[in-house]
Amino acid sequence: MSNSVVSNLVCVNDYEEYAKKKLPNMYFEFYYSGAGQQKTLKWNKNDFNKYRIRPKYMRKVSNRNLSTTILGKPVAFPIGISPSAFHKIAHVDGECATAKAAQDLETIFILSSHSNSTFEEVSKASPHGRRWLQMYIFQSREITKDFVKEAENNGFEALVLTVDFAVFGIRLINLRNQFRAPPNVTSILLDKYKENKTITNFVDFSDPDADWSYITWLKTITKLPIVVKGVLTAEDAIAAADAGASAIIVSNHGARQLDSLPSTIEALPEVARAVGHRIEVYMDGGIRDGTDVYKAIGLGARMVFVGRPALWGLTHDGENGVKKILAILKRELDNAMGITGCSKLTDINRDRVVHENYYARL
Repeated sequence: MSNSVVSNLVCVNDYEEYAKKKLPNMYFEFYYSGAGQQKTLKWNKNDFNKYRIRPKYMRKVSNRNLSTTILGKPVAFPIGISPSAFHKIAHVDGECATAKAAQDLETIFILSSHSNSTFEEVSKASPHGRRWLQMYIFQSREITKDFVKEAENNGFEALVLTVDFAVFGIRLINLRNQFRAPPNVTSILLDKYKENKTITNFVDFSDPDADWSYITWLKTITKLPIVVKGVLTAEDAIAAADAGASAIIVSNHGARQLDSLPSTIEALPEVARAVGHRIEVYMDGGIRDGTDVYKAIGLGARMVFVGRPALWGLTHDGENGVKKILAILKRELDNAMGITGCSKLTDINRDRVVHENYYARL
């Protein structure tokens, strides 16, 4: 693409359009698509539009601070990178580039179990970075023990347990495209278990009979904090907290598991009310600009994570592209804070973000 096109990439949606043109259609749609008819995929983005920001002017905002603490350690701003599969489809440096970008901008990177890069490679690429490991509830607890050991040995700070994957979602677009990853792109962290027949395929390796006692068991084999990803209801949030989770990510798996689930911004207030006073609450799904981040914080998220936007940046320019995406979102959040009278994240409280119906009642 011409330099003029690249220089005009000024927001996340611009990078998405760039990736759509650059990537082969099957691979772009693998990243982009959701389950079923993709209603939830649309809601994840569009439902942010149901909320309005209530500004409070004449506040001192010349010095704005976007930093916060997550699980007791600092991040420069409340936007991290969600786990997603197969980063080497986007760029040859894969997850190493994504992790390095997060490290350099002082935020959190979550490595997917379907990484194309090894634990050691990612750790070497981001030796000072905050790295978390996403894990499924594997049928084989030996795999879980191996993953926990690798995480501990390679400096990962937390385990992110995906709980919305009891069975594999129906992704119609991938079925129509007969999706196949390129020959050099494999789930390298899981490949050895497929080779020794511990895993027969990458569709049904999760335990469909797992319950919340799994977290209790997991805490017996590691001292790493456990972050539960995939919670959409107060009931599950309370169950996760009762089982010993340190935090929750309100998530619907990027709308890739089941169509007609609520959007994450819809589910966030319910979860935050239920457990926000007990454990930390984060969210992912649908965030495309800084006002989305602002709204999520106002509705109870301590931090947000982005998946597809990071992939669009990775497609554009590897590590530097991911940095640009994070920098754009950070700049937009900072701008929104300055305009609405917020000098720190705790100023973005519940009365700053209201549902559109708030104004209809006035």
